[in-house]
This record gives sequence, C-alpha cells and structure tokens, in this order.
Amino acid sequence: MASRSHHPLLAGALCAVLGLSLPSAPLRAQNAGPPAVPVVVSPAQRGPIPVEITANGNVVAEAAVSVRSRVDGQIQSVHVAEGQQVRRGQVLFTLDSRMAEAQLAQQEAQLARERALALRARQDATRYAALRGEGFAAAQRMEQAQADAAAGEATVRAMEALVAQTRLTLDYGTIRAEIDGRLGALPAKEGNLVRAGDSSPLATITQMDPIQVQFAVPERWLPEIQAAMQAGTPEVAAHPPGDKHTPVRGKLVFVDSQVDTTSGTIQLKARFANPEGHLWPGQYVNVVLVPRTEPDALSVPVQAVQTGSENSRFVYVVDGEARAHRRAVKMERVVSGRAVLQAEIAAGEKVVIEGAQLLTDGARVTERPGRPAARGSQS
Repeated sequence: MASRSHHPLLAGALCAVLGLSLPSAPLRAQNAGPPAVPVVVSPAQRGPIPVEITANGNVVAEAAVSVRSRVDGQIQSVHVAEGQQVRRGQVLFTLDSRMAEAQLAQQEAQLARERALALRARQDATRYAALRGEGFAAAQRMEQAQADAAAGEATVRAMEALVAQTRLTLDYGTIRAEIDGRLGALPAKEGNLVRAGDSSPLATITQMDPIQVQFAVPERWLPEIQAAMQAGTPEVAAHPPGDKHTPVRGKLVFVDSQVDTTSGTIQLKARFANPEGHLWPGQYVNVVLVPRTEPDALSVPVQAVQTGSENSRFVYVVDGEARAHRRAVKMERVVSGRAVLQAEIAAGEKVVIEGAQLLTDGARVTERPGRPAARGSQS
C-alpha cells in the first residue's frame, strides 16, 4: 500500500478516489478556536496617591469697603481711576475745605484769647492767695479769683476740643483708601456735591489679595477633613473652568460649625494668595481639596474598569499565556485619570484598557499599541 502524503494536492486526489471531501476553511478555523482579540494593556501600579475631594466653589473677597464722605462738601479732585489698584492710605478724593479752614483760623484765634485770659486769672488767683495769707485780702475775693481761674482753664479746654473737631473735619475732606484692593465704578465726579448722609457710596474697594473660595462637600468627608485640620492645614487647589493657567493653590482655613441638613453638605473656605489676580470675586471655580495622601494605593487606568450587572465593577487581567481573566474590583475613587482600587491584583500585572468590550473570561488576546489615556479627576 502506498504511503500517505500530506501534500494538499495528493490529499485532495486521494479523497476524490475514496469519495471523500476535505473540510472547508471556516470549519478548520472553528476547530482551531476563536481568533485572539486585539487589546491595549497597561500595568497596575502601587504607590502614593493623594485623596482628592472635588467640588464647585465661588470666589469671595475677604473685605469690601464702601467709600463714603463723613462731611458735606464739593468734590474738588478725583485722584484715581475706575478699576485701579489702590493701597491703604492712598488719596482717592479731595473735597473743597475752604470754609473749614476759615473756621479753624477763627477758632485758633479765639483759643489764643482764652489762653491769655486763663493765664491772667491764674495769676490773680495766685496773688490773692498770697494776700489772704498776709491778711490783706478777704476770703470772698480770693475764692472769686480761684473760680475765675478754673473757669478760664475750662474755656481753654473747650476751645481746644472745638479746634480739634474742625481739624478733623479738614482731615475728612481728604478721602483715603481704608484697605488695599481694586476700585469699582466711580459714580461721583469732580464738582459733585456730597453729603455725610448719602446712601450711595463714592466708590467700592474690593480686597483681591489674599482672596477666599467658599465651597461645600458631602458630609461623608467630614472625618477626613477634621483629621487633616488637626494634623495641619490641608492644601486646596482652585481653577476657573477654561482657564489655561496653573491651578492656584491655597490652604483650608474654615470648616462650618454645622452640616446643612437640607443638602447633606458642609461649608468650607480656603484662602489663596492672588497677586496676579487669577481669581476674581464672584467667579465660579473647580476646587480640589487634598486632606491626605494614601502611601501604597493600587491603581489602574480608569479605562480598565468595566461595569457589570447590578453596577458591579471588574477588570480584565492578561496572564503570561496571553489570556484575559475577569477580576472583580471595588473602585474607591479616580485621581488624575487613574482608578484607585481594592482588588487582588499585583503591581505590574497587565490590565486591558482598550478592547475589553469584546472579551470573555479566558479569551485569547494579542497586544497592540494604543494612545496615551486622557487624564482627569473626580472625587
């Protein structure tokens, strides 16, 4: 009997003589098993990862002063412009003070007269006291001299107080900035008459540096925040949406004394140095509070985490034989595009980050290069 040949043409001829047929190509592929699924993988990592609490906040000024006049008068000069940055003590407005200057001159002259009269009354009282001791002056005359001296001194003190009041009025005629900050609109112009009782301010100064951000976080984070406040001052980053600058970093300075029962949140405030004015009062910002850093956290790219039935989470881990195995995980949070997990996954094990939708437990895979994962964060 001739020996069997494995050449395809001879095998086909032999099958034709015997009345058999070769299996089709799809049937041969099916017998060989399903093809390997192309996937992109990334290693699981262990290392320090910060605990991040994200929230939405609003920028608020630590101080805002409404500038008003404390005396009546006409604006003589405006020394600043709208929106200008001013320093404490800087002159903003000057009022016409000629009337107050005239009153001051009159009062100073009257004060000089009263001082002269008081000096003469004291001298008289001293002289009558000496004469009384020698028996040349009556007691009544001595007492009258002493009373005149005391009255003169009281009149001098009253005039001194009146002069001080007029000088204060003159000083109020020069309106200065009470804090460092930025000016708002200036509705009052040169020549306008202002009064001490006017309800409308001449200007508003808003403190810009330092500045605060107020925000609220769920009450479940309160123990973490309290522990962080006892250990030090937790760091907070604030970033206006769409702003291309590096997030501004500050410190948590205030935790409200009670939880808002209607929303289940706790109000917080953070203080930021703001010399360049990246944060603006009333502005909406994204806030990230870091109460602590977890030293040995297990993390994988967030794309690796899949959601199963009843919101269960799992990942596919690729073994040394290029097969994917489903592992149940518990996702704690997402930080900068990486999911922090509780799972039985060792550092360095490969997890599938692209192509997991086509996999089943135990499926064969083939690795292919992929694009870097996008970075993000959430609490």
